[in-house]
Amino acid sequence: MDFENLHQVLRNLYEDMIPLCGDMIGVAKGLAGLGALFYVAYRVWQALARAEPIDVFPLLRPFAIGLCILFFPTIVLGTINAVMSPIVRGTHSILETQTFDMEAYQLQKEELEYEARMREGKAWLVDDEAYDQKLKDLGIWDTPEIIGMWSERFWYDIKMWLRQVVRDLLELLFNAAALIIDTLRTFFLVVLSILGPVAFAFSVYDGFQATLTQWLARYISVYLWLPVSDLFSAVLARIQVLMLEADIKLLEDPNYIPDGSNGIYIVFMLIGIIGYFTVPTVANWIIQSGGMGSANHAINKTAGKAGSYAAGMAGGAAGNIGGRLVGR
Repeated sequence: MDFENLHQVLRNLYEDMIPLCGDMIGVAKGLAGLGALFYVAYRVWQALARAEPIDVFPLLRPFAIGLCILFFPTIVLGTINAVMSPIVRGTHSILETQTFDMEAYQLQKEELEYEARMREGKAWLVDDEAYDQKLKDLGIWDTPEIIGMWSERFWYDIKMWLRQVVRDLLELLFNAAALIIDTLRTFFLVVLSILGPVAFAFSVYDGFQATLTQWLARYISVYLWLPVSDLFSAVLARIQVLMLEADIKLLEDPNYIPDGSNGIYIVFMLIGIIGYFTVPTVANWIIQSGGMGSANHAINKTAGKAGSYAAGMAGGAAGNIGGRLVGR
C-alpha cells in the first residue's frame, strides 16, 4: 500500500472542495449585510443621542469584513495558504533529507551484515546461492552436517519471519496513524473553509466579534498539523539514522557478529504511533485556538487505545518469537 498516494489524494480533495465555499458566500453576504445595518445604525444613533461627533473609522469594520466575504477564496484562504505554504514545504524538505539519509545507512548496514556473516563462515544463512553451493559441496557422508545446516537455517528463517511480521504490523499502524492525522486535518480544513464566510458574517454582530479571530486561529492551528507531523517524522528518522550509524560502527569491527535483533526499532515505532496523536496538541501550542480542547482530548484518548493495541500485538508476536526460540 502506497501511503504517499493516499496523502496526495487528501491534498487534491482539499483543493477540489475549496470552491464549495462560494456556495456559502451568498448566505454570508445576507447575514453580514443585515449585521452591518444594525452595527452602523446602533452606533450612529448612540452618537446622535449623546450629541457626539460620529466616528467613521470603527464603522468601516463591517464593510472590510464584507469585502473578505465577497472575495473569500482569494483574499482570505489564498492569503493564509500562501503564507503557510513555505512552512509546509520547509518541514517536508527536512523530512525528505532525513529519510534519504536513513535509506542510505540502511543499505550500508545490510551490506556490512552480509560481510559479517561471510567472516563468520555462515553466509548460507542469509544467501540462498551460498546455501545451495554449500549443499553441493557436501557429500552423502556429511548428512549430519547437512541436517544441522538445514535446522539452523530453518530456525533462523522462522525467527526473521516473525520479527518481520511484527515490524510490518507496526509500520502499518505507524503509517495509519499519520494518515488518520492527515485525514482529520483535511476534514477540519474543508469544514472551516466552506463555512468560513458564515463565520465572518456572524463576526459583524455585536457579541460575536471574537468569531473572526477564533476562526483564523483554528484554521492556522489545523493547517500546522502537517508541518508538525513532518517535523515529528523527521525526528524519528533522525533517531533511526543515529541508531544505524551506531550499528554500522559495530559492524565495521571484524570481531563483531550481528544477532539480527531489531527490538529498539520496534520500540521507536510504538513511540511514533502514539506520538502522532500528540500533533494537534503541539500545533495548538504554536497558535492558541479555543474550542479545540474536546477534539484534542478525543484524539489523545484514541492515541492511548491505539498504543495499547499496538503494544498488545507487538507483545503477542514477541511472545511467539520467544516461545519458538525456547522450543528450539
